[in-house]
Amino acid sequence: MRVSANVSDEDAASDIKYFTGVQVSHSSQQRLVHRQNFELPTPEQIIEELSVDGGNIRVRTPEGQICAWLGYKAISLHHLEMLGTSFQNNQIVIDWVNEQPLASTLTCIGDGHDGIWNIIDQLAPDVQRREVLDWFHLLENLHKVGGSLKRLKQAQTLLWKGQVDATVALFSCCKGKQAQNFCHYLDKHRDAFGGLRLRIINYEYHQAEQICSIGSGSVESAVKQVDRRTKISGAQWKRENVPQVLAHRCAYLNGLLSI
Repeated sequence: MRVSANVSDEDAASDIKYFTGVQVSHSSQQRLVHRQNFELPTPEQIIEELSVDGGNIRVRTPEGQICAWLGYKAISLHHLEMLGTSFQNNQIVIDWVNEQPLASTLTCIGDGHDGIWNIIDQLAPDVQRREVLDWFHLLENLHKVGGSLKRLKQAQTLLWKGQVDATVALFSCCKGKQAQNFCHYLDKHRDAFGGLRLRIINYEYHQAEQICSIGSGSVESAVKQVDRRTKISGAQWKRENVPQVLAHRCAYLNGLLSI
């Protein structure tokens, strides 16, 4: 299980034969994986922080059709270094988190995509969540505006302190589409839940006081680790097998494989 969680089934068969002298064909590797029940981890400690992101996996299509890339979602439990994934069924990871012991204030970090926040919206009661828009994603969108470097620097300084109104005012005279899109982006995350949820926090204060993380690098790194197995050269997966493939890789990354 550990070998095939890292490399293709063909390479796993070759490695096992090299290390042990035992022949286990790639088809046997596949059958072994699909016979297993890979449970998501159950942390004993309280979950204080998590981040949510998504990835894509290439799925086989009928002969003659172009292969399809379909999305999966991932949640990383920061301090516990645990990962959960689900394919085309967000409820799996939502239920997994909600069944765990959660801190009285649960920090949930994500980028700007609606699909991420739709999941976060279902994690813990509203009053229990601290929602944080990933600082680095915020900066990435800021620099897409282009134009005056001085204005971009001013905007970065204001956003670092969570001053959204002043940032929007900087671009009020800009007619470019990128500037308008950025102001809309700020408004959307400032006015989440009718203004009751402020995802653009005072990053400077939260960082200085070590209140919570301000980036979703944990889950982004985890998605890359999943992709190291699912996106190996030429890999295409039967749609019905994808959940087990993801569960297998997660079990490895979570340190749950002993064989």
